[in-house]
Amino acid sequence: MAARTSLSIAQPLPAERFFRVSLFLLLLTAILTLVGTGKIDLFTSIVATFALLYRVRRWWYGHEPELTSRTATFMVLCYLIFFPMDMFFLSRSLAANSPNPPLYAALISSVHFLIFVLLVRLYSARTDRDAHFLVMLAFAAVLASAVLTVDTTFLVLFFLFLLFAVATYSGLELRRGASGALMPPIASMPNSEKKLARALGLAALTVSIGAILCGIVLFFLLPRVSAGYLGKTSFNPTLLSGFTDQVELGQIGEIKKSSAVVLRVETGSPVNYPALRWRGNALANFDGRRWTSAERGRETLSADSDGWIALRDKPKPGELRGEILQFTVLQEPMASNALFVAGNTLAIRGNFTGETGGVSHRRSYLYRDSAGSLINPFHNFVSVRYTGISQLPALDRPRLEAAGSDYPAAISDMYLQLPSEIDPRIAVLARSATERAPTPYDKATELEHFLKTKYHYTLDLTGNPGKDPLAHFLFATRAGHCEYFASSMTVMLRTLGIPSREVNGFLPGEFNELGGDYIVRASDAHSWVEAYFPGSGWIVFDPTPDAPIVTTSFFSRFSQIADWAELAWNDWVISYDFAHQTALAQGFQVKSRNWREFGVAWLSKVQRHMKDDLSMWQVHHARVSFVLPLLLLVLLVALRYGLVGRLLRQLRMALVLRGKNVGAASSQIASKMYSELLHLMGRHGYTRNETQTPFEFAAAVGKPALSSMVEEFTLLYAAARFGNATCDVPRLQQLLLTILAELRTR
Repeated sequence: MAARTSLSIAQPLPAERFFRVSLFLLLLTAILTLVGTGKIDLFTSIVATFALLYRVRRWWYGHEPELTSRTATFMVLCYLIFFPMDMFFLSRSLAANSPNPPLYAALISSVHFLIFVLLVRLYSARTDRDAHFLVMLAFAAVLASAVLTVDTTFLVLFFLFLLFAVATYSGLELRRGASGALMPPIASMPNSEKKLARALGLAALTVSIGAILCGIVLFFLLPRVSAGYLGKTSFNPTLLSGFTDQVELGQIGEIKKSSAVVLRVETGSPVNYPALRWRGNALANFDGRRWTSAERGRETLSADSDGWIALRDKPKPGELRGEILQFTVLQEPMASNALFVAGNTLAIRGNFTGETGGVSHRRSYLYRDSAGSLINPFHNFVSVRYTGISQLPALDRPRLEAAGSDYPAAISDMYLQLPSEIDPRIAVLARSATERAPTPYDKATELEHFLKTKYHYTLDLTGNPGKDPLAHFLFATRAGHCEYFASSMTVMLRTLGIPSREVNGFLPGEFNELGGDYIVRASDAHSWVEAYFPGSGWIVFDPTPDAPIVTTSFFSRFSQIADWAELAWNDWVISYDFAHQTALAQGFQVKSRNWREFGVAWLSKVQRHMKDDLSMWQVHHARVSFVLPLLLLVLLVALRYGLVGRLLRQLRMALVLRGKNVGAASSQIASKMYSELLHLMGRHGYTRNETQTPFEFAAAVGKPALSSMVEEFTLLYAAARFGNATCDVPRLQQLLLTILAELRTR
């Protein structure tokens, strides 16, 4: 039985080395898949990898397993006593930032137990049953990785795992069949062993590719349903704490130190709009160190029958209209409730129900606060995909300069608030920087220019800001990041009596031409200012100095390709739902119809040209016009009597006999010539029965002369086919001609 087959290398079976290499590569891929999720602690990752590699080294030099089955069982039982401590203390510390710490800790501790059992079994494996168990443990590790991550790295490692799994089971089955059989020592046939390993490797690769292709077809065709409970919980929140209703001064600067991708915004082409920003939340109240949102009730916005959530009424007559932008956002988990849009959003559509894999957006709804910020009621613990239609505001400078200062009471009460204790030098500086500006809009423009040119940008803040960080920035360090620039301008505008608010969001990011999307990273987090002007509404100002232009390189281009693959993976695999299936089916229908129409038109064109050419040829060669019907008649006669097939068989045999490897391929040539003999005999009534051996068939031929020739032919064929003798091609050809002549004389 397979379970009793020993893994000892004292008497190796066929494909032994191939099987062992495949098994160890399978286990290594499973461990690397877990490590690649980024959820396993560094200690476990290093210990598991080096323990596996150390066992491979010992096996390579012929060492027996280090543990007995009894010892391995005892170690596993001891770990079960340690398991609760791991789940409630060690793994719980790794789950502190997870939206569901108990579930996450239980999963991580289970993965630790899985890795421990896998390594213990590896160091005690002696039979094929142990090999089966190791493969099952490796498969469980891959399943755990699928829960922990949705990265494209997992896709590559999963394909490798599939390849090594097929190779492992191929070698295991070959060893099981050869167990107990009589065979020559493997060491005496090194070339045969290498050929067998190559054949098994090619077979495993072919089967894996076929399985992958079939899986892809089934994935795109099977109906999509909700992902269930685990689909609602992400184990990879980015945790951008700067996008909530309370933001401590300096939090955006901490976010900018990360290069993690947080948004992918598909626009199709670059947006030619200098003030393009992905707006998150706007904050109104400032106490000197912290910004908070206005204390106003949230408005609930529900989706219509098409899933769209209307955000603005139709433009009023005479209202300045800007460019319309349609964009699609793939927002990574942020453990936040902010949604990011461009300009004045007119409508938005997405699955905001807190579930993944949904087939309808009609149950979605959003909140909108008094500052126009869009709020996801379920928070962004999972990836969120939504499409928006926005109007990019057009700048009408004459209207802004003529706006005046007649602000609505609600605007003045909310957006002219100042800290109870503010350094008086800030108001003096604001008046000094804008003393030549006649209108509120000119003052805002001058203040924006003043901060851009007189101060410096840095993420490395120095010194103790004390109780008033804005005063420390304006009068001491004179350098800071975007949050200090935006907060300073907002406060200075309010000292001038101009309503303003701080806005947090992201810069446009890097445009990827391959995917037609903007790659927005945490380092693109940004703060800017919105000031209010009667008749024009809220206008964007950005007092932060421009960042230096980064030149593209080979590595950045490669990064764009990788990000395009990541976008396609998230769009068509992770977020693949019924809506995607419908779009795919519609696209396939349109393209297939277009290709069908193109093919029909092309065939009609070719047919028309051939008819015209044939007609012209008949006109110019009227005397030989009978040749074509005659050739057609000859072809029909040849097909009727099998002359074409006979000619092709003779041509194929001639090519085989003239090949470069005639001497090295004696068995193949003998087999082909014996097939030719059976064909000749069958045409004349001598058909070989499936149960007959070649010699029984030769003896069954009635005519003695014909039987002796067939028997001699069979002897030469058997010697070359099974006796490793050189095929006597000339004699076989002579016998074929003689047998054919004898058959014709019947």
